[in-house]
Amino acid sequence: MSRAAACRWLYAAAIYNLVWGAFIVLAPTALFTWCDMEPPRYVSIWQCVGMIVGVYGIGYGIAARDPNRHWPIVLVGLLGKIFGPIGFVQAVLTDTLPLRFGWTILTNDLLWWPAFVMILWRARRAACATATASAPEING
Repeated sequence: MSRAAACRWLYAAAIYNLVWGAFIVLAPTALFTWCDMEPPRYVSIWQCVGMIVGVYGIGYGIAARDPNRHWPIVLVGLLGKIFGPIGFVQAVLTDTLPLRFGWTILTNDLLWWPAFVMILWRARRAACATATASAPEING
């Protein structure tokens, strides 16, 4: 993945997370209504989830400026995008969430896996190249 492509993916993730986070904060019961679910008793907790998603958006915007340097932001984002679906599967298996709620997993998580993995792979390769180039030459 080129640097330009990595930047585009991260800017797209930033915009997506900011929009999705704002939607959850401003319309916290909309997703539950769509899924024919009773909204949570404490809607403000769900709004906090929206706020966290929006904060990730800010992080992705920062990472987009220099993906190799800000790879830890991408790593933390990828971990969330892995653990979220795992938690969703557990919730479906215990009848805590309906399968329909999983549509959010497709756009919030799975869509981003390939790009985030490639960005991290690219950052790792760049770090290895830098380390090799700056290593002292050993004459034997």
